[in-house]
Amino acid sequence: MGITYPAPPPTVSGDNITINRFLANPTLIARRIADLALNRYIADTLLTGRYVVSGGAVLVEGEETQFADRNPQEVSPGGEYPLTTLSTGPATLVRTAKWGEDAEITDESIARQGIDPVNRALTKLVNTNVRTVDSVALGVIASRVTATQAAAAPWATATAKQLFLDVVTAQARIRDLNLGYEADTVVVSDTAFALAMATFLDAGYLPRESANGTVVTAQFPVIAGLRWLPTPNLPTGANTAFVVDSTQLGGMADENLGGPGYVRAGNGSSVEVKTIRDDRNDQYRVRARRVTVPVVASPGAARVITGVGA
Repeated sequence: MGITYPAPPPTVSGDNITINRFLANPTLIARRIADLALNRYIADTLLTGRYVVSGGAVLVEGEETQFADRNPQEVSPGGEYPLTTLSTGPATLVRTAKWGEDAEITDESIARQGIDPVNRALTKLVNTNVRTVDSVALGVIASRVTATQAAAAPWATATAKQLFLDVVTAQARIRDLNLGYEADTVVVSDTAFALAMATFLDAGYLPRESANGTVVTAQFPVIAGLRWLPTPNLPTGANTAFVVDSTQLGGMADENLGGPGYVRAGNGSSVEVKTIRDDRNDQYRVRARRVTVPVVASPGAARVITGVGA
């Protein structure tokens, strides 16, 4: 019997065999995990750099200017071009950590409920991994980014102009460092996101009738060149917002440990999965893990807005 991906709902006699074949195939499990995790990790959205890990740690260079150490000079015809140095920041060794857990799926649950317990197990594994890794990454960002500014007013009562000024002022302060940073993302709690979008909508900042607008599609909007992303995992709660240059802030250092039975889905997925048949107890153990460490290499590429109060 062939395997259809994704696995169809159980029908009559053959679906238990199909589900068991699905669970016995790590590649199919990895694809399913990758589909669930797709675009879920806000850590990968904010820390877009990718670092090579060797021996369980990664060497990261600290904040550095995005300019050469000297300005260009006028070169006379036939003259030699001046040579400049390109300074780097101080290097730091950062250790990776393995974040993972197993879930058990019994033969009885498959026989009685079909594919449902498999889908629930995979969804919960992914959701928990996303929550943990995102919380760790956002905690690192919060601890490393020290530049702050106070909101003009709590966002529950702020005008659209005050909200707009809060974020574009933070964007301007990041640019004023003259280190080549250009903020492109605002990260807020789900409540702050809802309040900001409602305020912007009421002020006419968001198109109401557009079929592709945020009001209709619920897609993340871009305002003043800044993409707005909500997350429930901000370590500082709903009282702050982060304005970030996601291309310069840092990256995620994922380590490939290998090991028999582990599979990583394609498209650069960082989640590894493994299925283990436990014949002694008539069940499967499904494992999902991510071996990674968030790295904030350029703290100046972000700024925190305090007093959001949402």
